[in-house]
Amino acid sequence: MPEVGGAPTALERSTMRRVAWRIMPFLMVCYLFAILDRGNVGMASLQMVQDLDMSKAAFGFGASLFFVSYFLFEVPSNLALQRFGARRWIARIMITWGVVSACMALVKSESSFYVMRFILGAAEAGFFPGVLLYLTYWLPANYRGRLIALFGISIPAASFIGSPLGGVFLSLDGSLGLRGWQWLFLLEGIPTILLGLVCLVLLTDKPEQALWLRDDERSWLCHELKREKAGRSNKAEKTGWRSFVELLRNPYVYAMALACSGASAAGSVLGVWQPQFLKSFGLTNFETGLINSVPYGIACVLMVLWGRHSDRTNERRWHTAATLFLIAIGFLGVFTVHSLAGTVALLSMVLVGAYAFKGPFWALSSGWLGAGSVAAGLAMINATSNLIGGGLMVNVYGLILDGTGNYALALLPIAAVSIVGALLVLAISRPRREPVLHGVAVEKA
Repeated sequence: MPEVGGAPTALERSTMRRVAWRIMPFLMVCYLFAILDRGNVGMASLQMVQDLDMSKAAFGFGASLFFVSYFLFEVPSNLALQRFGARRWIARIMITWGVVSACMALVKSESSFYVMRFILGAAEAGFFPGVLLYLTYWLPANYRGRLIALFGISIPAASFIGSPLGGVFLSLDGSLGLRGWQWLFLLEGIPTILLGLVCLVLLTDKPEQALWLRDDERSWLCHELKREKAGRSNKAEKTGWRSFVELLRNPYVYAMALACSGASAAGSVLGVWQPQFLKSFGLTNFETGLINSVPYGIACVLMVLWGRHSDRTNERRWHTAATLFLIAIGFLGVFTVHSLAGTVALLSMVLVGAYAFKGPFWALSSGWLGAGSVAAGLAMINATSNLIGGGLMVNVYGLILDGTGNYALALLPIAAVSIVGALLVLAISRPRREPVLHGVAVEKA
C-alpha cells in the first residue's frame, strides 16, 4: 500500500478493482433488500394503520420493536459470523429475514404486528456489522471510507427505489383478495430469500481462499492486511465474548454509539414516518411514494462523494461531525418551514447527513478497535445506536405526534441527539495518541 499521497502500484490497483467488483455490487443489492424489508412498513402504514385500527403511538411502538430485538441479537450474531464464516452466516441471516418479511403479510392485529416486527429484528440482526466486519477482512484501511460509503448507498437507494415501488404495490389493493400492503410485504420479501441462497455460491470467507484472485494479487492483499493488523497494539486485545465483556466497560464505545445514534435516528425515524409526514400535505399514495424518493436520491450521490473525499484527504473526524451538524440544521429548519418544496429540501439535507455519516464514521471506528475486539465492537456500536436511534426515537416521535399533532415538533429530539453526537466525535477523536483501553485504541483521526 502506498504512503498517504503516493500512487498505488499496478498490482494494488488490479487487486482492489477485482475485489471491489467481486463483493461490493452483490453486498449492496443484499443490503438494499435489507433496508426495503425493514423500512417498507413506512409505505405499508398508509393502509395498514387504518386496517389494523392502530393509533400513531401504537404504530410507532410496533415499528420500534424491530430495533429492540436487533439490539439483543446483534453482538451474538456477529460473534457467530466469526465462528461459522461470513458466507454461511450472511446467507442464514438473509434467508430468515426474507421469510419473516414476507410473513408480515399475515399480520391481522396490533399484537401480531408487534410480534412480527420483533421477530424481523432478530432475523436481520448482525447483517450490517457482519458486512462491516467482512469488509475488514478484504479492504486495507485507506479503501474503507469510500467503499463503506458505496456499500451504504444501498440505504437511501432502497428508499429511492422502494418508495415509488411501494406506491405501485399498494395500488395492487384487492388483487387475489389481498390488500396492497400485503402485496408489498410479499413481493419485497421473496427476493431476499433467493439472494440468501446466492450468498452460498458467490461469497468467499477470507482472501486466502479467493481462487478468483491471481496468485500475486492474493499474496499482496494477504500481506497488506496482515501488516496492518500487526501494526495495531495488541496489549489489551481479547477475542469473542471476553472482548465483548471488556467493551462493556469502555466509555469510548458508548460515546461512539451515542454519536452514531443521531444518524441512526434520522434514518430510522424518517424511514418509518416520512411517508405519513409528506402525505399530510394532501398527496395521494402514489404521489407520496414519488416525493418520498427525492431526498434519498440526492443522498445516494452525495454520500459517495463525501466518503471519497474523506479517503482522499485521510480525514475522518470533521467528515463525521459535520454530517451530524447537518442533520440538526435540517430538522431545526423543518420546524420553521411549512411549504412542501422547502420541507423536501430540508429532509434531503437531513438524509444526506444521515447517510454521508456512515463512510467516515465506520472507517474511524474500525480503525479505533483492536483486531481482537473489532467484531464485538462494531456490533455493539451499531446495536446500541439502533436501539437509541431506532427503538427509542421512533417511539418518541410517535408519542409527540400523537400528543401534539405536529410532525415537525416531533423531530426536535433527534436534532438534539445529533448535536450531542457531533460534539462527542470532536471530543473523543482529538488529534492525539492514547493507550489502548480495553481493546479500543484512540488515535489521530
